Amino acid sequence: SAIEDIKKIWKDAREKGITTRPLWPMIILRTPKGWTGPKVVDGKNVEDSYNAHQVPISMKRPEHLLILEDWLLSYKPDELFTENYTLNPEIEDILPKGDKRISANPHANGGKLLKDIITPNLTELAVKIKEPGEVKAQDMLELGEYVKRLFELNKDNNNFRTFSPDEAESNRLYKQFEAEDRTFNAEILPSDIELSPFGRIMDSFLSEHVCEGWLEGYLLTGRHGMFNSYEAFIRVVDSMVAQHCKWLKTTQKLKWRAPISSLNLVLTSNVWQQDHNGYTHQDPGFLTHLAEKTPTTFKLYLPADANSLLACYDLGTKSKNLVNVYVASKHPSYQWTTMAQAKKQAKQGYAVWDWACLNNKDNPDIVIACAGHTPTAEALACVSLIKKYLPKLNVKFVNILNLMTLASNTDHPDGLTDAEFDELFTTNKPVIFNFHGYAGLIKQLCYNRNNKKIHVFGYKEEGTITTGFDMCVKNNIDRCHLLMQVANLVKITPKVKEQIIKDMTNLLQAHKEYINEYSVDLPEIENWKWQ
Repeated sequence: SAIEDIKKIWKDAREKGITTRPLWPMIILRTPKGWTGPKVVDGKNVEDSYNAHQVPISMKRPEHLLILEDWLLSYKPDELFTENYTLNPEIEDILPKGDKRISANPHANGGKLLKDIITPNLTELAVKIKEPGEVKAQDMLELGEYVKRLFELNKDNNNFRTFSPDEAESNRLYKQFEAEDRTFNAEILPSDIELSPFGRIMDSFLSEHVCEGWLEGYLLTGRHGMFNSYEAFIRVVDSMVAQHCKWLKTTQKLKWRAPISSLNLVLTSNVWQQDHNGYTHQDPGFLTHLAEKTPTTFKLYLPADANSLLACYDLGTKSKNLVNVYVASKHPSYQWTTMAQAKKQAKQGYAVWDWACLNNKDNPDIVIACAGHTPTAEALACVSLIKKYLPKLNVKFVNILNLMTLASNTDHPDGLTDAEFDELFTTNKPVIFNFHGYAGLIKQLCYNRNNKKIHVFGYKEEGTITTGFDMCVKNNIDRCHLLMQVANLVKITPKVKEQIIKDMTNLLQAHKEYINEYSVDLPEIENWKWQ
């Protein structure tokens, strides 16, 4: 009866245009806690009592064994099983066959129903650049165009949705609303915009739990989707994503279970871009949380610009049986890679940016590495300062897009072999690694590598409502602190080292005084451009 009611609601909406909010049927089974178990043990009520959730029967007491025996015999196993402990044929005949079985039913094995998603042409969506750092764009705004195209290309299949806790526009996914509305089944007022009972943007109220759960369920029906959230508040669903990883690990061993579309999580409004929200909105720890899960179940992407974001998101959208995490910028910022370069780096996971290297990169005095949007910009600014103060220094510049390439290939399928890692980072030259998240994660990933001179800079729980650059300064990932560390690690004259430390200290002091008075960054910081 309930199923018939549901089908009638569906039919009336699709064929008759009846979109008033329906009263969906609900079947409620109310049972006592501990129902069918021992009702009383040692004079204490078990059934319909909190005792049912404890350990009501102890196997150390003979009288309890008798209670256990009576309880198990109440299920009449002699009627269910034969003398050979096999299922009684009369019972077996009742059981569903083939796809009627729960595990084989497509409604419980959504991968059987999965249709590959149609994706747009990345070349058409690329941010056009001729030289690194010559143009600015908003990475999430560009991703919004990609998502809009996904809606348009997959409209006939109706197999793609986005999920967001009332933050889709805050996260700059404006363009998707050109193709779709928010779904909304309550009363829609004449003044409301972008609301529809048939909308495929699930962005109606603020609950990370509901949105992530919606997406998981949607994927399990054999469809595709994306969840976008403020980076700090993805932590609300830590345990939900962890359980999905555990489920994926288990299903990878089951040949009969068909793969489903990946769980794609886009994290923006990130730790380095919370100048107006402050400390409460700063937490990059989701990367560390997921990095500890089964390696075949996840990928962690840290795109430095829009083309990199589009390239890795395109890969993740087409993937199956994974949790893909993308930490992206939503503010206007310089663009570094062409689409061709971004696509290559997305597949490889890392790249040596030749244009950011100095002198002989094959025999570097120091390696400058980075992962993440803001740390990459500050690392490049540091290289600009090296050009000024240490023009003869050999510098190799490495950008990491897929964070798990840093892991050993024995620990993660995307990880580098020791030989590959040594070629990229050398075995004995100092490495400064500027990282988006907590420094401990990079140290954990690189712990067993040959090079023990890797110095990591990352978020260290220092934040407030302040300017973007000041956030970097508070956590020492800014260009000034990086350059002073370079001066401490390479062989230079005491005079040059003293000059670097003096100038950088003065710049940091000037920065502090300027933001205290004007609440914006110094013009030379705000207007910095790669040369």
